Amino acid sequence: MSGKSAGKANPDLGRVLVVEDDPVLALALEDALLAGGAKAVTICPSMESTMAELDKGAADAIVIDVHLADRDDGWALAELVEMLGTRLPRIVFSTGAPQDIPQEIAEMGPIFEKPYDPADLVAVLSGEERRGLFAKLLR
Repeated sequence: MSGKSAGKANPDLGRVLVVEDDPVLALALEDALLAGGAKAVTICPSMESTMAELDKGAADAIVIDVHLADRDDGWALAELVEMLGTRLPRIVFSTGAPQDIPQEIAEMGPIFEKPYDPADLVAVLSGEERRGLFAKLLR
């Protein structure tokens, strides 16, 4: 099967970091993002691995699991990226407990409540406006 289709081309999502400690979800997100136009996807299962990846260079988008095995405040990463970066990546939060995210942090990017369809994440990152699909997407 060819990667090209007769429809419109996938947008360039650039380099995406997936900060997720659930390996099954991380791989599903990686597959969807690559199919949706990401040039590279790096899975970071911890805050430490995420910081090491950010040290290598900027990301175009970061999908942040709010509750990681090594930190229970994954949104701190979004605050750090915002403080240090001149070219801010798109930030998306992923969590089973959206109510735990402080309001000022929630305003930094869309929040996906687990479980969610990885295709919905790709649609948001690509800027597609698909009404009615995001019943679990909070703003």
